Order: sequence, then structure tokens, then C-alpha cells
Amino acid sequence: MRLSEIATSLGLPLQGEDMDVSGVNTLADASPSELSFLANPKYAPQLATTRAGAVIVSADQAPGDKPCLISTNPYLDFARCVHLFAKPQGGFEGISELAFVHPEAEIDPVAAVAPFVSIGKGARIGRGVRIFSGSYIGEDCVVDEDCVIYPNCSLMAGTCLGKRVILHAGTVLGSDGFGFAQGAGAMTKFPQIGRVVIEDDVEIGANTTIDRAALGETRVGQGTKIDNLVQLGHNVRVGRNCLLVAQVGIAGSTTLGDGVILAGQVGVAGHIHLGDGCRIGAKSGIGQDVPPKQDMSGIPAMAHGTFLRTSAIMPKLPEMKRRLSKLEKELAALREEIANKG
Repeated sequence: MRLSEIATSLGLPLQGEDMDVSGVNTLADASPSELSFLANPKYAPQLATTRAGAVIVSADQAPGDKPCLISTNPYLDFARCVHLFAKPQGGFEGISELAFVHPEAEIDPVAAVAPFVSIGKGARIGRGVRIFSGSYIGEDCVVDEDCVIYPNCSLMAGTCLGKRVILHAGTVLGSDGFGFAQGAGAMTKFPQIGRVVIEDDVEIGANTTIDRAALGETRVGQGTKIDNLVQLGHNVRVGRNCLLVAQVGIAGSTTLGDGVILAGQVGVAGHIHLGDGCRIGAKSGIGQDVPPKQDMSGIPAMAHGTFLRTSAIMPKLPEMKRRLSKLEKELAALREEIANKG
């Protein structure tokens, strides 16, 4: 692919000579035929040493000795560029004879179903959907157009996917929520008869589990991205364009507004609300409502600035304790001296 073709596709101005581009890579590892990028100023010195044949950079960082694509957001434009070179996984087409498809399921002729997929009664599979081997699509599930379901995913009965949803390997949608009524000496299961709804353009990482609602819906909003190993309890509602990083756990009936970011291993208690634009630091524990646009960290969670100041003090506590004990002894001795003089 010519660099000028990439520039046209991305809508970026080309500075310097045109060239053939064989692929994309980092500044450190790129070859003379590859395109790289600079987004983080930390890596600016690598522009002088990189072997990359061309780079995507901001105008003020553009080197004079190699072709450049000038961008106001190099990271975003490089991500768009990578799409031009990315090869789709899975070489299968059509519906495999080794897949089980219930006679009452509906599959668009343009969908692709790999061997050893199971599609249940009443399920509807849309145009351009690709379902990899080992996946289970339960009764009355709806998978809208252009979804990709990677190997060994499970969509339990009634689960609904919007358009262009991506499920990575091992995702489980619609397993029973953790609901039990406590009686005298025994637990009675509360039947989980709701469903899971995943809106358009959501991506869900490997081995993430999202429980069906006890009643009603567990819902993930449009454009939200969920990392690997995340757990959403029953009746959780996640807003649009949220980011949930690996090992986040959200207990039942909690709601997230739009644009919420939960860093790795954040735990959120049940029946609370996180407002639009909240950002929660890694390993934090959220036990109460959080107003919109708040940055929180810690266990229990507090304002992020307070958390940073507290964290700076923590290593000093042993020395502060030693000094406090010494001052207490000196104060006691001083009081005794004053009392004796009196």
C-alpha cells in the first residue's frame, strides 16, 4: 500500500516523499518499509533512531528526514491506520454441516457459523455475523448484524446483541444471577427470569461474565468496552461509552452513567449509582453513590487527590509513630518535673 493511499484514507496531509508501506509497528521495532507513530512525548527521542520508513506525528514533532502524516491526534489516527492492515481471524464461510442449528432458528444467508456451534430454538442470527467454534447460542437469542462471537462463548436463552458487538473467547452472557432467599436453615434460589441486552458497538473481553436479570434486564450501553475477566451482576445497567478494565466486579442492581471509567480490579457494591463521567482508580472499593464527573480512588474510595496525599503519608507512618511515642514520653517527663516543682 502506498503512503499516499493511507494519507487519503485517513484524511491526513502527507509531508515528504511517497513510499510503499508493508505494515505498521512501534518506533523501536519498525523496519524501513513500515509506518509508525509518536503520540507520547516520552518516546520523542526515538524519532532520531527509529528505522521506520514513515511516521504519523503532530506538526510540531515532525522530523525533517523522513515522510510524515501530520495528525492532531496521532494515536487515534494510527489506530485507524492499523485497521487497514489488520487481517480478520477465521477462514470459514457459510453454515458448517458440523454445527447444530435448530429447525426453528433463523440465520441470515450471509452469516458464517463454524463447526461445533450450537444454535437453539427461536434464535435469530443477522447478516454478516461470524460465530466461531464451540459457541452456544441459546433459545430465543438475537444476534444482530455484523457481530463477531469468538470461540467458546455462551449466550444463554433470551440474550440480545445489537449491531457490531464483539465477544472474545469464553464470554458468558445470561448465566443466572446470584440470587437466593434466606430461610430457616436453608437458601431458596430466586429464579432469574430476566435477560441480558448488549447494545450496538460494545466489545467484551475474554472470560467476562454478565448475569441475566432476576426480573427485567441487565443492560450494557452503546459503545461501551469491557476488558477480560469482568463480572457484572444481575440487573446491572452500564451506560454508553464506558470503559471497564480487567477484573472489575459490579454487584447486582448497580447503575453506571455514560462515560464512566473503572480501572483494574475496582469493586462496586450493589444498589448504588455512579454518575456520568466518573473515573475510579485501580483496586478501589465503591460502597456508595458517586456524583457525576468525580475522580475517586482507594478503599474505601475517597476523592483522588485526597487518596494521593494519603498514600504519600502512609510510608511515613512508622517513623511518625516512633516520633509521637518519643514526644509522649518527653511530655510525661515534663509534666512530672512540673508537678514535683509545685
